[in-house]
Amino acid sequence: MSIRIENTSKRFGDFTALDDISLNVREGELLALLGPSGSGKTTLLRVIAGLEQADTGRVFLAGEDASQLSVQARRVGFVFQHYALFRHMNVRDNIAFGLRVRRGDARWPEARIRERVTELLALVQLDGLESRFPSQLSGGQRQRVALARALAIEPRVLLLDEPFGALDAQVRRDLRRWLREIHDRTGLTTVFVTHDQEEALELADRVAILNQGRIEQLGSPADTYDHPASPFVYSFVGAVNRLPGRWHEGGLEVAGLRLPAPVGLQGEGAMELYVRPEHLRLLQTPEAGWPATVLNSQRSGARQRLWARLRGSEAEVELELPAGAGTPTHDPGAEITLGATHFGVFPR
Repeated sequence: MSIRIENTSKRFGDFTALDDISLNVREGELLALLGPSGSGKTTLLRVIAGLEQADTGRVFLAGEDASQLSVQARRVGFVFQHYALFRHMNVRDNIAFGLRVRRGDARWPEARIRERVTELLALVQLDGLESRFPSQLSGGQRQRVALARALAIEPRVLLLDEPFGALDAQVRRDLRRWLREIHDRTGLTTVFVTHDQEEALELADRVAILNQGRIEQLGSPADTYDHPASPFVYSFVGAVNRLPGRWHEGGLEVAGLRLPAPVGLQGEGAMELYVRPEHLRLLQTPEAGWPATVLNSQRSGARQRLWARLRGSEAEVELELPAGAGTPTHDPGAEITLGATHFGVFPR
């Protein structure tokens, strides 16, 4: 089911949570809402679910205006960060809850409910744990129960609010892979909120980056990382070095080095060059790059991180290099030359 959000705004007192947002979520895709705290991610998710009413704008589900529909009528599965499981119910009853509270013709026979629960227990890999209570489960298992409960009602769309935020790093990584597999098997249109860029880039088909209630960029994980549309996106998604410079005779002048302007880009006056640590490399020809002095180095698994100061400048940069047996190390005080393989340019 597709989701279309048109010109949606929401304020809480003097705080603008959503500022005229429009967004299309394609049928069957997994879309991440990524941004810092207070950027509007959760508010947008709750507006889609019907848990919040927008001040202006409309929400369409499969082309139908759902703005005035109740949460139940929208048939949305919602998974919260802190599970929201019923502590007095075992796993089986937690999963079955949404089906058992239905009324009238929508209510399923108990045999069909039991069959659906058994099917979901297998899907979320909790076979044999149906009699346990939430307190007897790990955090990862509880989140699987929460997802199974959301799926039990056969929702038209699945919404997840920081689903792995309360879990440790290794469990998060395992559940990310598992969630992607579940999504691919069910084909449900899925929107999930996260402030974890690695999570969004690894899981999503597309990423919508929010900042101060507006969408700064919408695109594939690769485009979002490789071609940020604004200084905010460059700084929020991944690490970045910022170097002041200026436009000069159709090119760039940064820390004493002349650089060609990116294809199709023109400007004048002061600018800033944004370059990621992995896009800086060591050069053998001193005149071709920035002379720099190593300030510090740190080995991190298969990578070596260097911090260096560009000569004749106060600018300090971080770069990433391969590390391993036979790879030269760079001690503090060593003289190196740096070049950039890819960078972004924005007015200053």
